[in-house]
Amino acid sequence: MSAGDVSALLLALREGTEAALIVAIVYAYLGQIGARAARRLVWLGLGIAVAVALGFLGILVALDREFSGTTEDLFEGSTMLLATTVLTWMVLWMARNARSLKAELQRGVGAALERGAAAWGIFLLVFFAVVREGVELALLLFAAPGTGKVVGGVLGLAGAAGIGVLVYAYGRRVDLRTFFRVTTIFLILFAAGLLSQGVAAFAEGGLLEAIEGPVLWSTAAWLPEGDGLGAILNALFGYAEEPRLIQLVAYLAYFAIVWALFRTRLARAPIVAPTTAATA
Repeated sequence: MSAGDVSALLLALREGTEAALIVAIVYAYLGQIGARAARRLVWLGLGIAVAVALGFLGILVALDREFSGTTEDLFEGSTMLLATTVLTWMVLWMARNARSLKAELQRGVGAALERGAAAWGIFLLVFFAVVREGVELALLLFAAPGTGKVVGGVLGLAGAAGIGVLVYAYGRRVDLRTFFRVTTIFLILFAAGLLSQGVAAFAEGGLLEAIEGPVLWSTAAWLPEGDGLGAILNALFGYAEEPRLIQLVAYLAYFAIVWALFRTRLARAPIVAPTTAATA
């Protein structure tokens, strides 16, 4: 398994698990309230959301093939910075809304049934919730360093589907708190690495060349970033064998910003979930 596959597996497992939880919660709740006929709308919303996410990934790949040289560096840097922003927002959103996610989804289903718009409402509920996770995953997989991410992505999604089945079958007896705590730490470290590599790509493209600073040290002789453990660390955490000053500053600045967000009112303030907005 390549370094790209390792990062793809972890990303697909985390993002896929969030989507699988949404599907499992809605699917189980429809059974509990006797609306089994509406379950087909869950699969319809899931299928179309997956198609949209795959289409978005295809567009990113196609655009990347059209660029070369400086333009390619700037495009890759832009996708890395966008992925860092989306990933950070997702971590904050989950930290704030994870406990109420089940209740929010069940309220959305109930509201759709009460309005007599079950078909449209439940479809949109599942579609918008899953497509958000799918588009995020597509962006992260594209922006993540390394190649050969297909196997890891498929394995991660298969694991996520298995977790979804367990949640549907056993409900409250499945405790995922440790899983989300560990993967959240990984996502924060991954986002910091993306940011540092994003600013490095901008520097290579000439946009930040004037402030990229000197090479701080070199570990190329004993831990090259393109091979073995170095490649895995590069794909997961943005390890660079010859980091520039701007990369270190970006890395440390990201941790300071995330720490501040978790400590301030912004992290504790309600964040409107797209699933709720979609069914309002």
